[in-house]
Amino acid sequence: MTICPIAHFRSPLKSKFGIPRQSGLANSLEGVIVLEPAYRHPEALRGLEDFDFLWLIWEFSANQNEKEESQSGTRSEHLTVRPPLLGGNLRMGVFATRSPFRPNRLGLSSVRLHHIDWEGADGPVIHVTGADLMDNTPIYDIKPYLTYADSHPDARSGFTDHHQWEKLTVFIPEEIRATLSPQDQQTLQEILELDPRPHYQDDPDRIYGFTFNDKDYHFRVRKGMVEVLSSQIISKK
Repeated sequence: MTICPIAHFRSPLKSKFGIPRQSGLANSLEGVIVLEPAYRHPEALRGLEDFDFLWLIWEFSANQNEKEESQSGTRSEHLTVRPPLLGGNLRMGVFATRSPFRPNRLGLSSVRLHHIDWEGADGPVIHVTGADLMDNTPIYDIKPYLTYADSHPDARSGFTDHHQWEKLTVFIPEEIRATLSPQDQQTLQEILELDPRPHYQDDPDRIYGFTFNDKDYHFRVRKGMVEVLSSQIISKK
């Protein structure tokens, strides 16, 4: 079976660094689903506005090493992975995790439907919140979230039942806050409090950086606090 993208995702996050590790963790993070021309028609979305949540099936397209190995035919399967939630020290079976390093690099995310913009050059486009997709991620399918079929509030959730994300305290200097809209302030705080650092790094002097809404932000983490050190507009060539 050959599958092709039916849409691509537009996000203020331009690289893997800073992407929430699951959908729904940064609920104010906004994104847009832009359909491919073949599906860019109101008929394809008829009735979709009556749902609050959507399932997105997409590709971990930034895993370049995986892609190259797959194309060369020499790829070795990742049978076990080290989930960040377990500190990167314990291995679990790949199919017992949400790891991006998968045999087929397919991701599954539940996102909230904010609204559909029926007009515009790329319309109709789907605006969502809470996605864990980076900018330009290929989307292979969109399905409505059904409460009666998809919600299992009493279900066990494996090792995640006993390990919770420890959110960090975030400090953004006033001079940087002044350059952000209230929406962007909230989103930036939600992203940073989830600790976007690799799970194996805990150097209090190391400075990290990532891109959010065409600005580079630099920060460090000390004693459970994220301190934003600077922000700089990315120059466009």
